[in-house]
Amino acid sequence: MKKLSLLFLFTLFISGAAFAQQKPSMDFARTEHNFGTIKEEMGAVTTQFEFTNTGKSPLIIQRVSASCGCTTPSYTREPVLPGKKGVISAKYSTVARPGTFNKTITVYTNVPDTVYVLTIKGNVVPK
Repeated sequence: MKKLSLLFLFTLFISGAAFAQQKPSMDFARTEHNFGTIKEEMGAVTTQFEFTNTGKSPLIIQRVSASCGCTTPSYTREPVLPGKKGVISAKYSTVARPGTFNKTITVYTNVPDTVYVLTIKGNVVPK
C-alpha cells in the first residue's frame, strides 16, 4: 500500500511538472518609454512595447488598462503563439496637459499569477 501511495504521488508530481511547462510566458523588450520633452501642440504621442511569447502555449491578452483617461492603450487581440511577437501601443494626449507625466499601462494575460506594468513618461511644454 505504501508503494502504491508513493507511485501515485510521483505520478501527480510528474504530471503537474509537465503541465507547468505548458504555460505561456511574456517577455518585453522594454517596459518603460520616456518621450522626453514634447510640445503640447503635438496633440498626442505614441509608443509601442514589443513582447515575445517565451512560453510553450498560446499567450492571450485578456485586457489592458491605463492609469488615466489621457492614455489610450491598444494591443494584439489574437493569441500569440510560442516564439511569436505581439505589440502593446500607448497613446498619450498632450492637449491641455503641460508639465511632467508618469503613467502606467497594466496588462492582464493568461499567464498565471502575473500582471505586467508598462510605464510612459515625459514632459509636455505648454503652447
